Amino acid sequence: MSESLPLARHRVRPEWIDYNGHMSEAFYVLVFGYATDAMMIETGLHAGYRESTGCSLYTVEAHVRYLNDVSEGARLAVRTRLLGTDAKKARFTHEMYVVEDDGDEPAPDASPVATTELLALHVDQNAGRAVPFPAEIRARLEALTEPAPDWAGRSIAEVPRTT
Repeated sequence: MSESLPLARHRVRPEWIDYNGHMSEAFYVLVFGYATDAMMIETGLHAGYRESTGCSLYTVEAHVRYLNDVSEGARLAVRTRLLGTDAKKARFTHEMYVVEDDGDEPAPDASPVATTELLALHVDQNAGRAVPFPAEIRARLEALTEPAPDWAGRSIAEVPRTT
């Protein structure tokens, strides 16, 4: 059984609210970005690692699903799952939930308000190319690997043309 990453937590700020009265799409991505930062810290890809190695994770692909509106002041909890890794890549997901209190876990039957699936490369910023993860980082990523949720791996559905 793999271990899990801690939940990333945020509160929806007034400036994140759009003209429709709910969180703007850009801020869903911002919160997911913060969750990626938290995952990087937990796996050893933190600021000290970046400073000492010149390496970091670069997101090269993302698929976001906006599933429900989020209101100003809502408390958010983001669950991160590592789905897999190889020498130079990591695939992971984030699921965003609205929770009642800042320390709450999402209810077991709660539905996420948004999800994202990401593919990232381990990049040597000085060389400008992808390089293998150090063994200890890769081992940490592998230890955190979980089964993919049912929604992961989907593509955007094609919309039929109208004439």
